Amino acid sequence: MSEENITRLELDGKEIILIGTAHVSRHSAEQVKEVIERETPDSVCVELDEQRYQSIQEGNKWKEMDIFKVIKEKRATLLLMNLIISSFQKRIAKQFGINPGQEMIQGIESAKALDAELVLADRNIQITFSRIWGNVGLMGKAKLLMQVIGSIFVQEDITEEELEKMKTQDMLDAMLQEFTVSFPRLKTPLIDERDQYLAQKIKNAPGDKIVAVLGAAHVPGVTKEIHKEHDLTQLTKRPPKSKVPKIIGWSIPILIISLIVYTFMTNPSAAADQTLSWILWNSSLSALGALVALGHPLTILTAFIVAPITSLNPLMAAGWFAGIVQTFVKKPVVADFENLSDDVHTVKGFWNNRVTRILLIVVLANIGSSLGTFIGGADVLRVFFENL
Repeated sequence: MSEENITRLELDGKEIILIGTAHVSRHSAEQVKEVIERETPDSVCVELDEQRYQSIQEGNKWKEMDIFKVIKEKRATLLLMNLIISSFQKRIAKQFGINPGQEMIQGIESAKALDAELVLADRNIQITFSRIWGNVGLMGKAKLLMQVIGSIFVQEDITEEELEKMKTQDMLDAMLQEFTVSFPRLKTPLIDERDQYLAQKIKNAPGDKIVAVLGAAHVPGVTKEIHKEHDLTQLTKRPPKSKVPKIIGWSIPILIISLIVYTFMTNPSAAADQTLSWILWNSSLSALGALVALGHPLTILTAFIVAPITSLNPLMAAGWFAGIVQTFVKKPVVADFENLSDDVHTVKGFWNNRVTRILLIVVLANIGSSLGTFIGGADVLRVFFENL
């Protein structure tokens, strides 16, 4: 049996075997089966949390999603990002005719066949997203969102040889280095903290022999962190909400209103220009976002009407209203939820599926409104200083 992509550790009388996998590689799934059957471990750890495990066990449960609840709870952006990221894996998996995450499914099946203890070793995906989102700052959020949405349009094929190369140590180091340069603050919650969490769960697994099925990117970190003690409670805390966005969110509308009121008292005509500029920039760019997402005409009109108002109230967002209107006029049907996992394979599918189109409308209308706020606000400032 080849020892490629396998790391063996001895720790406190336990033998720990780490299998580094590519999440869409047929060879990885075959190797997982081979190693577990040969080693007959007491425990099998898989890089899954309870939520993803249940998703695998119960199949596709998209049709139970309440799209109104998603918008109301401000989860549209995170859900869209999750779908886009998973679509990359699914596109490659479809290219090779395999299921994404097949190596994790194989780990589960092999553990059950041997009656070994199955350990779900990864941190809850929602906590990871929460810590990522709270760790990148305002500009980081914008950059990350643009890069993730842009990835919808990348339709590159990859050879199975290239896929296997991704599991070699040198390639991984290069990838992580590039990843850190692009989003230095993102690496901590996405890679480092999960390395610590995975390491602690693996070494706490029952029995004297443990096999852990991990994405190859985590193997170097887990190998290092497994020799240390990590507080799982600390690693699963949601970050406290920063007051800075709230302060900025209220400061901008207060400033804009104050400038227009002051200008009105000195030059009503200039104040009218300020007001018109504010309305047009907000309305036009938010409506443009809804249009790009192929929203219904009523949805686009809603974004146009509400954007100048919602931009003055941080508790509201134009995209929410646009998304709700789109849900009413083009209500998703059962088929949209059932086809969701297939539709996210393609750009056309993202726009054709009524569920993902609603999410795109929420996100793109909000982005347009935000751009309108900054451009319109800058124009309000310009007119103010011209009339001092």
